[in-house]
Amino acid sequence: MISTYGLTHIALPVKDVRRTAAFYEKVFGCCIMYDHGNFIQVQTPGSRDIIVFEQSPIPSDLQNVHYGFRLMKQEDPEQLAETILSAGGTIKEKGHFASGEPYIFFYDPDGYMVEVFYENIPGTLKDFN
Repeated sequence: MISTYGLTHIALPVKDVRRTAAFYEKVFGCCIMYDHGNFIQVQTPGSRDIIVFEQSPIPSDLQNVHYGFRLMKQEDPEQLAETILSAGGTIKEKGHFASGEPYIFFYDPDGYMVEVFYENIPGTLKDFN
């Protein structure tokens, strides 16, 4: 087994790096860490996660591709949907996996499916910060 600190980044081809960075800033509060013209790296707040947006053709089949963000507190799926829609996203599905575990699946401006969810976990996740 190789010991790591976990996933550090994901790199995604996008049509317009500025538009995509602005979308993730509005929805998740991401901050630009590096802007190199044809690629932008953003960091999600309160974490060390990096999303790299690279100006490049997008693969034609994204049907089975998605990535997720775990909510820090329970949120109303309708309020999440409003934020996503106002930023330019498209809602696929929203609801609750179980009582008190809301989720929403949506498409970002480049067609990537993103999942946002809250999970009732015994104890706390503070050790992961």
